[in-house]
Amino acid sequence: MLGIRPKADIALIGLAVMGQNLILNMDSKGFVVCAFNRTVAKVDQFLANEAKGTKIIGAKSLEDMVAKLKKPRKVVILVKAGSAVDEFVSKLVPLLEKGDIIIDGGNSQYMDTQRWCKELKPTGIHYVGMGVSGGEDGARYGPSLMPGGHPAAWPHVKPIFQAICAKANNEPCCDWVGEDGAGHFVKMVHNGIEYGDMQLICEAYHLMKDVLGMDQGEMARVFEEWNKGELDSFLIEITRDILNFKDSDGKYLLPKIRDCAGQKGTGKWTGISALEYGVPVTLIGEAVFARCLSALKEERVKASGVLPGAAGKFTGDKKAFLEHLRKALYASKIISYAQGFMLLREAAKVHQWNLNYGSIALMWRGGCIIRSVFLGNIKDAFTKNPQLSNLLLDPYFTKHIGASQESLRQVVAQSALVGVPAPVFGAALAFYDGYRAGVLPANLLQAQRDYFGAHTYELAAKPGEFIHTNWTGHGGNVSASTYST
Repeated sequence: MLGIRPKADIALIGLAVMGQNLILNMDSKGFVVCAFNRTVAKVDQFLANEAKGTKIIGAKSLEDMVAKLKKPRKVVILVKAGSAVDEFVSKLVPLLEKGDIIIDGGNSQYMDTQRWCKELKPTGIHYVGMGVSGGEDGARYGPSLMPGGHPAAWPHVKPIFQAICAKANNEPCCDWVGEDGAGHFVKMVHNGIEYGDMQLICEAYHLMKDVLGMDQGEMARVFEEWNKGELDSFLIEITRDILNFKDSDGKYLLPKIRDCAGQKGTGKWTGISALEYGVPVTLIGEAVFARCLSALKEERVKASGVLPGAAGKFTGDKKAFLEHLRKALYASKIISYAQGFMLLREAAKVHQWNLNYGSIALMWRGGCIIRSVFLGNIKDAFTKNPQLSNLLLDPYFTKHIGASQESLRQVVAQSALVGVPAPVFGAALAFYDGYRAGVLPANLLQAQRDYFGAHTYELAAKPGEFIHTNWTGHGGNVSASTYST
């Protein structure tokens, strides 16, 4: 009948920039999308402007939205994580029925996704927590999508999500990650690695500027060259563009930007998770702390006039040091990703997620912020050995870290000598040397713990057998009842 519009394939709640662009992306791939926003006037504005001439339909209420959806109904929520997501899920559940699907596409904590998966399981309504990466441009033209939750939802959402996502070598940068909070956990680790990548590039920039005395044009040309080799990535590319960008007055914009970094929390969540699971994700942790230190702008300015710094100046070969810096950046990226996948592996063990690490690397290969050529090598490593315990032990990465670790030492040493902070480069080197150490001083640490707290220790010759020593002769022979590594 004329005038009757087709029912929508999917609905999306939340018409901020990411939501609008995802809707336009889905529309461009032939799907009918129903748009809804808490402020209903925004729906009308969207339909009259950005969505004009498309097949996109609007809804005046949640009830109206649900009525306009094909079964099983599929609803994407793209609002601020936390209470806003909880509010919409709580309002949607009474309107949906068994087999319908709710997809949280925001930056929610994975524990929230686990909670909703558990709560909704008896209702038969399927819940999906989906990480979305790529920013507004990615949302419009092809993001990286990391869905997880109730597996029964995947066959219904797969055709849509794999159609709208980025493609790498014609393969979709979207696949099912795992049960309950797996999708949001993988996105969280992605963001943590993003923090590390960004800080490493910032430290390289700092060393170029304050140690080598390079101007922005020179630095931009270096990043342009780096982007042609093994460091080829989105973040290296945009760094080149930022360095080249001039303000309306014809002067470079970058020096005018206040050196005080913000953060939305996903890097911090990665660090907290690393502590909870006992995984040494040191590089990402230092990247988060570097942002926290940058926020102390007034204190730093005051301290700069009071606290003495290094007296040394760089006197070496500029070209040779730039090559050390390139190799140090590459080595540190390898270590950062190695730590991230260590955290994924431990969380998978705890939550019994069957994560496909090669598939995750492919999901990050295109569309997302950390996309790079480098991720293809990671995919290959896990394809060859799905049980690989650490990327550093893959022959490809063992070879490349071996060829770059001396340069990392040169960069860390030089930054210390001239007083330019490089905490993430330093963390990368410390982890590398700690991981390759056959013996660490933790034997002394265990002795200290046993001395003051009777926490016991193991003898090297008898691992698994815990004993206590009366170190003072009057401390007693009773040991603590629990032991924790």
